[in-house]
Formats: sequence, structure tokens, C-alpha cells
Amino acid sequence: MSRFYQRRTEKSTINPAREEESETEAAQEVKISVITYNESGSQEKAVTQIRDCLPPSDAQHEGSSAVMWIDISGPLSSEMIAPLREQFDLHPLLLEKLLAPNQRPKLEDYDKRVFIVLRMLRYNEEKHQVEDQQASIVLGPGWVLSFEEEAWETYDAVRDRIKNAGGRIRKMGSDYLAYALLDAVVDSFFLVLEKLGNRVESLEDAVVLRANPHTLSAIHHLKRQLLFLRRSTWPLHEVLSSLQRGESSLLSDQILVYLRDVHDNTLQVIETVEAFRDIVAGTLDIYLSSASNRMNEIMTVLTIIATIFIPLTFITGIYGMNFHWMPELSWHYGYFWALGLMVVVALGMIAYFRHKKWF
Repeated sequence: MSRFYQRRTEKSTINPAREEESETEAAQEVKISVITYNESGSQEKAVTQIRDCLPPSDAQHEGSSAVMWIDISGPLSSEMIAPLREQFDLHPLLLEKLLAPNQRPKLEDYDKRVFIVLRMLRYNEEKHQVEDQQASIVLGPGWVLSFEEEAWETYDAVRDRIKNAGGRIRKMGSDYLAYALLDAVVDSFFLVLEKLGNRVESLEDAVVLRANPHTLSAIHHLKRQLLFLRRSTWPLHEVLSSLQRGESSLLSDQILVYLRDVHDNTLQVIETVEAFRDIVAGTLDIYLSSASNRMNEIMTVLTIIATIFIPLTFITGIYGMNFHWMPELSWHYGYFWALGLMVVVALGMIAYFRHKKWF
């Protein structure tokens, strides 16, 4: 369960007397960044309320080269994002889906408004697991809205490119900005894959050198992480395929080339995930085979020991019957002769097993 969903659930059960206080606390956690740029320059500011954002109109932006990017990270509420409907003429269903948690990555077109839902991923070094959060992008004529449950560093590279006029982002429109955000998300997948690749290599070495029950637990944990990553990337592949078809008037033909590049990167991520899953599955097979081989070796040693002691037990049983007329009972050195016989038999059997290469 995501933190965003937990917060929404907790909010629905709070005391009405504290509702206003809770909303104030939630508003303090929300970070809103407004970036306006064109080819000649850029301006960035942080605001505390969505109403403080500039109220652009479609007519102004369609005739202007300026692009506005509003990035909102933190828990949302219907009251908080209500001004977006008026300022950007958003469909009511689009606003409802902005508040819905745990959505599958998808693409929806709302009459000159493109709504994209995707999953952001990062690797937690301390917990050795992949963390995710829901992110949304709304593309309009001359503006882009982005929403995340938490403020991560995924979009920092895009901000730096806008600030430093890196590449062609300041020369392009809002559709290129949406592409840049999608590309940043896909690039973050490669960072996660790099960490998981290191885990795969370390588990392979552990299985070969020192496999133990802890290694088996780590293999199953990594399998779940790869399955989770696969579920996050496959739907994004479908989203990018839909964008490539160029059915929206907001996407220029020039942007379709860049979208194909992101689509190819997504396919590369999917192929890498599938390769890692095959390697982990093979590692699990190696672990099970190693465990079976170790068990066979243990059983072989125990069987050899038991086989050696069978004739020794027979000899001991013969001379433990204590019949009065057993001739060996009166021998002065009978005890030592019996021990010597058992040693000779044991050594002879060990030499025979060695000759047969049974151990």
C-alpha cells in the first residue's frame, strides 16, 4: 500500500473537529514548483497554494512560445486541486483520477488534454528493494502539469536542462517537456536495473560458493522485485505505443521521433528485466541442485560409515554372546585379537571404497 493511499484512508477516519488542522498539515507537505520558460530564458518559483500559480488561458499559450510547467508533489485533496479545473479547463473525470491511488500506467485523451499515469521507481540501498510511487502528467497547449506522491530527484535533470538551457528543451514546446519527463522516468529504471544487476551477480556467486537458506530467501526476494519491475514497465510500453501513433493534436510530428526513442528504451528495460528473471530462475535451479548434491554427499558419507560398522557390529555380536564353550573366550590375548580384526576389516573396507572412488 502506497503512502499516498494510507494518508487518504487515514484522512477519511479522522475526527471532524481536527479535519481543518489535518488539511493544514497536509498542505504544508505539498511542494509546488512553477517553471516558465522560452528560448530566451526561464523563471522558477515555489508557491504554497495552487491558486498562486499563474492562470494561463489556452489562447495565450497557443499564440506564445512560453511553456509553463507546474510540478506538484505530496498528498492531494479535491479541494486543493479544484483551482486546476478552472485555470486549465480539466475534465472532472481527470481530476478524480488524479486522486485515485495505485492506478495502472495508462494514457487517456480528454480533448486537447493528454493524461498519463505511470510508476516512478528507485532503489533503496538500505532495504535492498525497489520503491515506487504513482506519478501523473497532464499535457495541454503550452503547459504541463506533473504530480507525484513524494518529491523525488527523478525530474531534477529536466529542471537543470531548463535552467541551463541544455539541449533543445527551451526551444521546443510543451509536448517536448512531456517527452523529457517520460524519458527521465525511463532513465531512472536503468538505475534500478543496475542495482538489481549487482544483486543478481552477488547471488550467483553466493549460490556457487556458500549457498545457505539465507541465499534462498534472497533469491525469492529478488524474484519478487523483478516481477514488480516488470509489472511497472509493461504498461508503460503500452502508453508509449499509444503516444507514438500520434492521435493527439498536442503532439507534433517532430516529437514522435523522440517518443520512439523512449519506447525503444522501455523495450530495452523490459528485455533486461526478462533476462534477469531468467538468470534468477537459473540461479534458483542451481541452488536446488547444489542442495540436492550436498544432501547426496552427506548420505554417501553416512552410508559408508554405516557400511563399515556393519561387519564390526557382526564381530562384536559374535563375541558378545558369552557362551561357555566358545574357544576364543579362554585366549589370553583374545580381546586384542578381536580389536585388531575389527581395525583390519575397517581399513580394508576404506581402501576398497577409495579404490572404487565412492568418496
